[in-house]
Amino acid sequence: MSATLPRRIVKETQRLISEPVPGISATPYEDNFRYFNVVIEGPESSPYQQGIFKLELFLPADYPMAPPKVRFLTKMYHPNIDKLGRICLDILKDKWSPALQIRTVLLSIQALLSCPNPEDPLNNQVAELWKADEDRAIANAKEWTRLYATK
Repeated sequence: MSATLPRRIVKETQRLISEPVPGISATPYEDNFRYFNVVIEGPESSPYQQGIFKLELFLPADYPMAPPKVRFLTKMYHPNIDKLGRICLDILKDKWSPALQIRTVLLSIQALLSCPNPEDPLNNQVAELWKADEDRAIANAKEWTRLYATK
């Protein structure tokens, strides 16, 4: 790993590789160790079950004082994820703390797949359906997972 990287990023990256989080893989790009190729498996008994979701994660120059930038590359039907793959998650914005790590962020995103929060939406259309007809919204999420996130 590059000697120009802060020790903390090196240590976090080594831990992600040596002690992977179940259902999550995060691998740094060979040419830029601040960019990670992330894959999250849809959590069991969620509408995203059996989906394989690709994300990109970038550590800005001021990390860990600023949160990582994360977005879904796989299309998602989720009230807290918009069409561009941006994620509405408090720890990626105002609730960020330097005590948090890449690992914590990825676990929080995985948890968000299990428990969508239509009360704090990024995709209002999906959130409205989620509140009005949860069964139909879940059916849509399962269909998008089948179409975009399965082999």
